[in-house]
Amino acid sequence: MREIARIVRFSRSLWRYYLGISVFTILLAGMSQLQPLFTKGAIDQITNGLGHGHTDVKLVGLFAVLIFVTDVAQTIFSNIAGYIGDMMSAKLQKDFSLRYYEHLLELPQSYFDTELTGKIVNRMSRGINQIGDFMQMLSNNFLQFIFSTVFSLIIVAYYSWQVALMLFLLYPIFILFTAKSSKTWQNYQTEINNDKDIAGGRFNEAIGQVRVVKSFVQELAELRFFSKRFTSVVKTTSPQSKFWHRQDIYRRLVLNTIFLGVFFYIFVETANGHFSLGTMVLLIQYAMLIRIPIFTISFLVDQTQRVISNTRDYFGVMDIEAEITDKPDAEKLHVKNGLISFEDVQFAYNETPVLSNLSFTVEPDSKVALVGESGEGKTTITSLLLRLYEPQSGSIRIDGQNINDVSQSSLREAIGVVFQEPALFSGTIRENIAYSNPKASSESIIEAAKSANADEFVSKLDKGYDTEIGERGLKLSGGQKQRIAIARAFLKNAPILILDEATSSLDSKSEQMVQEGLKRLMKGRSTLIIAHRLSTIQHVDKIVTIQGGTINEIGSPEELAASGGIYAQLLKLQQAHTNTGKNKLKKFDISS
Repeated sequence: MREIARIVRFSRSLWRYYLGISVFTILLAGMSQLQPLFTKGAIDQITNGLGHGHTDVKLVGLFAVLIFVTDVAQTIFSNIAGYIGDMMSAKLQKDFSLRYYEHLLELPQSYFDTELTGKIVNRMSRGINQIGDFMQMLSNNFLQFIFSTVFSLIIVAYYSWQVALMLFLLYPIFILFTAKSSKTWQNYQTEINNDKDIAGGRFNEAIGQVRVVKSFVQELAELRFFSKRFTSVVKTTSPQSKFWHRQDIYRRLVLNTIFLGVFFYIFVETANGHFSLGTMVLLIQYAMLIRIPIFTISFLVDQTQRVISNTRDYFGVMDIEAEITDKPDAEKLHVKNGLISFEDVQFAYNETPVLSNLSFTVEPDSKVALVGESGEGKTTITSLLLRLYEPQSGSIRIDGQNINDVSQSSLREAIGVVFQEPALFSGTIRENIAYSNPKASSESIIEAAKSANADEFVSKLDKGYDTEIGERGLKLSGGQKQRIAIARAFLKNAPILILDEATSSLDSKSEQMVQEGLKRLMKGRSTLIIAHRLSTIQHVDKIVTIQGGTINEIGSPEELAASGGIYAQLLKLQQAHTNTGKNKLKKFDISS
């Protein structure tokens, strides 16, 4: 029940809603208890009149009116409580969703490296929807059930403690049976959730890369994978459902037997003259008031078990601590010159060494290219600079300031990034360019687009900068997406630039447009480049080649061309124009 306690604790800010629901629930419970009393009064008046020849018709009529009043009150109170419950559920889902999203954004890059996007989304939607449904059920049904039961038992005990005792025994017996079956049910549910998460994760991947699926004619394979997981869900649901309903039969048979004793006792005592006809009807009505909710406890228990099982993954994510946090006294990064220095940096990913004794500098207003085979840690170096990861030892400094001592927000505000794959969002071109500076004016956005050679094609579109580009910019060509990404970096106007150059897959005209935009973007900035073309590397100020996770050589293009090292070998491979040379270049992520 730890999860239930956490749900209540997480939602304590909604105490006003809980209070409002409690008040109307108590009123509802009170109204439901009055009707049997009024019915008893009417029956006793009528039977007394039949026996003695006189019935107080006005009093009987008054009881009918009172029953009507309680009916109307229940109608009003239940709907008010229902409205409050609906609003509470909506606000609760909002609060839990925001907390989950906020926490996810604080988690390190390493968490997302090992998790499927679909699984992350499924955990949120499943957990939060279940929490909302559970709290709505708890507020609209469970509290009323509790109060109604307590009031009913008190009134029944006033007329017959024997009947009250038998009705009271229903609860510990039911709870005992349920507790024994709960763990088994939840184990089944964990298996079901795992299969759904895997299926959902693959579904998101396949839909997000549907062009790849179609081009390799893998529609049937993806469908089979999806079907296999949900077939497993069906197989697991079968024993889970059989187990639950078999246990429910046992519970209900015990309850049926107890109610047999209750009704038998009431009927016999009435026949023996110990209860009046009105008292008999009253006890039967209260027994039914208790009988109806006790038989619906199966639903309440089922919902409770589901929320416990389905929120474990949600709270599991919430329990993951953010590995990278700002120091309490973290200051804002101030970039005056833009001198970047890596000093004896060592980094391992999941205990696998990636970088060792890495030391180099990026001088102000200079361009430094990282060269190395795929997997040697080039992208890791840029991620360390952004502090998406943290090195195990050594330091990274900007103008002498250790990036671990400054706030993450100020660090990343000082760094512009152009990724190899232009990361665009659904929305308009204007919104995507302004993503780096949402408060930017239209004039600034257009100026950034012109600097990136993007205005040339944007101005020809029917809706211009208000054109919707689709998910991840699918409505745009590769060159157009790259230029928007460059415009976004222009608008940010950060003194430091990370450039994961991606022009190898573009046609010559698009490549030229993108290269012109990149040249303008790099001017006056300290730039760290993961280059994908030797033509780009030849125009940088410094080249850093990496081999085996360590620096192999550092120098200008002219110096390294004559050194006989990695860069010189790459130049020879490009000049050879052989298939072997092309394959070797590909290992370095270099297009020939």
